[in-house]
Amino acid sequence: MQNQQPYGIINQPNIGIINLHNGIINPKYCVPYNVDLEIVRKVLALADRFCVTDTNGNVLFKLQATLMTVHDNRVLLDAAGQPLITLRRKLMSAHDRWQVFHGESTEQKDLIFSVKRSSFFQLKTKLDVFLAKNTKEEVCNFKVIGSWVERACVVYAGESQNIVAQMHKHRTVQNTLIGKDHYMVTVYPNVDYAFIAALILILDEINQDARNS
Repeated sequence: MQNQQPYGIINQPNIGIINLHNGIINPKYCVPYNVDLEIVRKVLALADRFCVTDTNGNVLFKLQATLMTVHDNRVLLDAAGQPLITLRRKLMSAHDRWQVFHGESTEQKDLIFSVKRSSFFQLKTKLDVFLAKNTKEEVCNFKVIGSWVERACVVYAGESQNIVAQMHKHRTVQNTLIGKDHYMVTVYPNVDYAFIAALILILDEINQDARNS
């Protein structure tokens, strides 16, 4: 079993200390225990195409049912149906860069973090995550390593082996027949689970683009 970071404080060389207790998107999504999420992606749906629930089926987040805009934006709603973050694919980006903003904004002052492929050619999906304050982007704040075949991924703190979340695909005959992808995600203590949900959504979008290309 690889190490996980249980205390919410990560000291990364060349970046400094990240206090996960403060949250990435919002501190209310940081709790001192593991959080298990269920993520359902409806393959052919426009409405409720991406939905995140807890293990009791309570909706935590869902993708706003809108057609794609010229800038390819996605809006993730909270449990009350209010815009939480906007995910924006950066046009003409060689490394599939996505930017995530507070609410429905796409202004740089509201940027929370950016995500891009670690390299152009990949056998496994490897994403580098940079918080907004990390403007030099010499070292990533988080890293996502996923498998296209296994539909699984691990989220690490920076270049370390500290795991902050893990995902695997939950396969059932029913989900296959009705065109659903069902993912199970474990978010470790003091890690913003809205942030992890956003990373999974971006990973899914990038993998879908790769499969369709």
